[in-house]
Amino acid sequence: MIRFLIPLICLVLFFMEPVFGLFSPLNIGGELNYIVPRFLIMFLIFLTLYYDLKHAMFYGLFFGLLYDVFYIDIIGLYSFLYPATCLAAAAAFKRIPRNLLTATLLTLVLLALFEFLLYQFFLLISFTGMPLGTFITTRLWPTMIANSIFLVMLGWIFKSVIVTQLSERDNKIGLY
Repeated sequence: MIRFLIPLICLVLFFMEPVFGLFSPLNIGGELNYIVPRFLIMFLIFLTLYYDLKHAMFYGLFFGLLYDVFYIDIIGLYSFLYPATCLAAAAAFKRIPRNLLTATLLTLVLLALFEFLLYQFFLLISFTGMPLGTFITTRLWPTMIANSIFLVMLGWIFKSVIVTQLSERDNKIGLY
């Protein structure tokens, strides 16, 4: 049962994102602010940092393809960006110390980059006409704040679960 814990967490986060997306847009001070929950990619970045790049990229490809099929109907966008973000996380963490604070900060930086790349892609195909300033103030900042709150609340749980899985995997390898 414990073997399926990481895919189960990915699946739960995949289905939690649209549920939390129902709270958006928020009317704050007479201005609509859009919040896009990105729980799965944050977990995949943590999986990259504390478990294994290969597994994170596999889950990123699988759930990115599911995201493409179920939510946006553009096949290949998320299935490319999720593994690419995991790869960028692995490359960045080769140069900086591996602790929870740096993992959280790196996750938020990669999340901002992820959102900006999505915005640029949607702008390129004329899926959105939102100016950059409006995107930053009404979508990127609220999204970053909401996801950082989620990450601060659950980041240590992500790390604990992943490190526990890693130690169990290492113990099983040692038995054979």
